[in-house]
Amino acid sequence: MMNLALHHKFDVQRIREQFPTLHQTIHGKPLAYLDNAATTHKPQVVLDALNYFYQHDNANVHRGMHTLATRATEALETTRRRVQHFIHAANPEEIIFTAGATAGINLVASSYGQAFVQAGDEVIISHMEHHANIVPWQMLCQARLAQLKVIPISETGELMMSALENLITTKTKVVAINHVSNTLGTINPIKEVIMQAHAQGAVVVVDAAQAAPHLTIDVQDLGCDFLVFSAHKAYGPTGVGILYGKKELLDAMPPYQGGGTMNRQVTLEKTIYSDTPYKFEAGTPNVADIVAFQTALAFISEVGQVAISTHEQELLNHAYHQLSQLSQLSKIHFIGTSPQKIGIIAFLIDGMHHLDVGMLLDAQGIAVRTGHSCTQPLMDRLGIDGVVRASFAMYNTLEEVEQLVAAVSRLVS
Repeated sequence: MMNLALHHKFDVQRIREQFPTLHQTIHGKPLAYLDNAATTHKPQVVLDALNYFYQHDNANVHRGMHTLATRATEALETTRRRVQHFIHAANPEEIIFTAGATAGINLVASSYGQAFVQAGDEVIISHMEHHANIVPWQMLCQARLAQLKVIPISETGELMMSALENLITTKTKVVAINHVSNTLGTINPIKEVIMQAHAQGAVVVVDAAQAAPHLTIDVQDLGCDFLVFSAHKAYGPTGVGILYGKKELLDAMPPYQGGGTMNRQVTLEKTIYSDTPYKFEAGTPNVADIVAFQTALAFISEVGQVAISTHEQELLNHAYHQLSQLSQLSKIHFIGTSPQKIGIIAFLIDGMHHLDVGMLLDAQGIAVRTGHSCTQPLMDRLGIDGVVRASFAMYNTLEEVEQLVAAVSRLVS
């Protein structure tokens, strides 16, 4: 792979050359793709890795002794080790492949939750969670007769940590929290949340779907018990997710699904399950996409996570500055103004529905997200029904920010 961070200078144009999807026109305008919180585009090396696997190594894993099966298994396990190093886990056995962050949360809620959450216990989430980190816990609490409690947020879109102190009790078994808000971009004080939860004996599930592509994650430093993220938000394929869990917790949890691979011995009378992580990976995994994901993680590491974060913050700051300079500033309202944010900017324009804004921006070649972004409770808390959300990635440019600002300026005036 070529050195994309050439001479320690962030070369965004050289990075953009690696992403074929970016080089097209939409409605006759150059594409400015600013919907990266929904999904990121894939560099050519990831597409090549996917194609190479199907052309050369395609086989089922963990079963066959022939050469292709051996190569496929080795490639999949290499991805497991690559993820381990990416999030600084203690060992590869703590990495479980899932279909996405949502699947990882459901696995923990179903397996750990059913085993360790009892009637009268408590599960805590926050007001800014994605539906994927709300609904599974609602289902668990309904099934186990437990109580779901919610950390409130401020008008600026930040967790009210003083309220958390009063919410956590000795009955709290799980705290499920996002590292970064997918709608507001707020970076939560996740380490402090974990410390407070552990002080009362609760485990913490971190939704890192928005953090993994933008921030350096060290699960051992954080001390979290579980963490999930999706490959497709980190320049990898869709249909792949990662669940990290502390090995002692995973070992104590029952299997989530039954099938092949996840067992050591099966008779008609009983089954002896495989060790962690395989007891949670029933059936044929999404081998090709998992194998290609290691290339995406290598790509991120090659560019450099600190360099990526710095570049995206420059884009965010420029967007805020430029939008704030519009003479009709009173008509633009920023939603979520925490000083601790990743490259996400959410806003509304007076007198215009967010869906209309999204369609008019699309006509100018600008792809943004509109609506509630799967955070309806957050919208209810803020008294709105949706936002316009622009979200940045490593391949976005200051020129694309200017393209967005110019289009918004025309809409405002």
